Amino acid sequence: MKSYNQFCPIAKAAEIFCERWTALILRDLSGGGARFSDLQRGVPLASPTLLSQRLKALQQEGIVARRRAPGAKVWTYHLTPAGEEFVPLVIGLGVWGQRWSRRELAEHEIDLGLLLWALEKGVRPDAFGERRTVIEIEFTDQPAKKRRWWFLNEKGKCELCLRAPDRESDLYVIATLPDVIRVWRGDVSVAHALSDGHIDLVGPQTLRKAFRHWFGVAALAHVKSVRPGEAPKASARLAAVH
Repeated sequence: MKSYNQFCPIAKAAEIFCERWTALILRDLSGGGARFSDLQRGVPLASPTLLSQRLKALQQEGIVARRRAPGAKVWTYHLTPAGEEFVPLVIGLGVWGQRWSRRELAEHEIDLGLLLWALEKGVRPDAFGERRTVIEIEFTDQPAKKRRWWFLNEKGKCELCLRAPDRESDLYVIATLPDVIRVWRGDVSVAHALSDGHIDLVGPQTLRKAFRHWFGVAALAHVKSVRPGEAPKASARLAAVH
């Protein structure tokens, strides 16, 4: 951890908080991530070795505590009271980002893995009631091996499946990856995306109606952009259609 070589408390806090990946690790811990594998999915560009180093550094600073999961052999990570005090700063960064940094997505920002992880954490499985429901999403702009994904909703939980579950999907969702990201981050509402064709649904009417309640947008999706002249655009596919 690099030092500013200052006794100023702002400098001392910045040495911890502004270290690369730290704000994202704190984001994920505050959002319920606890296992190392959970935290890895939130920072896929950080190697396991680097993530481990960051977590150890945060433990040494009293920001994160490491515990043995009850009844399991794995370790979990949790914010300490000192770490909890960072949470408003993380939320403040997100609010600022929603207001001032939103623009048309650059190619390197269109991250499939991060979206799948965010959806798995944020959807509402109970939107379909008690029934076991399989949602299949097809990203039409992705290569064949990354095009289809399945979300199994059962007993109040949602699980991302890398292969088709042992039954036919109940609802099919068809969209491009950038379009789904725009909906998730609040550029376009779920209702607007459905009515304008950003997202197409194939399945029973009851499930199509429930989809807008199932789809979990970002916690800060309600924060509107105030960046001038940067209204997000529809994808080329939609522009051509509409």
